[in-house]
Amino acid sequence: AGGSLLKGVLKVGQEIEVRPGITTKDAEGNLHCVPIRSRVLTMFAENNDLQYAVPGGLIGVGTKIDPTLCIGDRLVGHVIGSEGSLPPIYTLIEIQYHLMRRLLGVRTEGKSKGAKVDNLSKNEVLLVNIGSLSAGGRVSAIRETKNKHGAVDKRAKVILTSAVCTDVGEKIAISRKINKHWRLIGWGTIKGGQKMAI
Repeated sequence: AGGSLLKGVLKVGQEIEVRPGITTKDAEGNLHCVPIRSRVLTMFAENNDLQYAVPGGLIGVGTKIDPTLCIGDRLVGHVIGSEGSLPPIYTLIEIQYHLMRRLLGVRTEGKSKGAKVDNLSKNEVLLVNIGSLSAGGRVSAIRETKNKHGAVDKRAKVILTSAVCTDVGEKIAISRKINKHWRLIGWGTIKGGQKMAI
């Protein structure tokens, strides 16, 4: 495993958990997750052997996890932490979102500016980036309300195609398929969701 430590301290010999872990679907199409439990055997930062790691920089973590579980980047976007300390796993997230006014990187005819970004629509398929995880999702509900200051609060519920281990308040990027390519159309914050029982 490898990546950046976001908070806390990771030590050699520490018992760890990987969430969401092994994900399977039952006959009805419901997702089930089994976290992977292991122990930190070694840690490296470039050529330096570490006994403990603190937030900042990239580290490599050697564990007893079977390498076949990592084939094809299957564990990209999964989270490592002490057993019982990791955030919940979500299959549906509620987001507060903001859309860009115009698309970036899309050619338009003449001297006109980039194409305008349309609002999200129900049942639209999106690509949501949460940390290093890219997950497909379908918009199941949209709600817009005005607060007492007149600002519009835009919220959407997104059913994810894969389980994600994340916290409320986490920032996300939202992309839409335009001309057979995923294009960034906005960003948002996770406000809640449907937690998966482990």
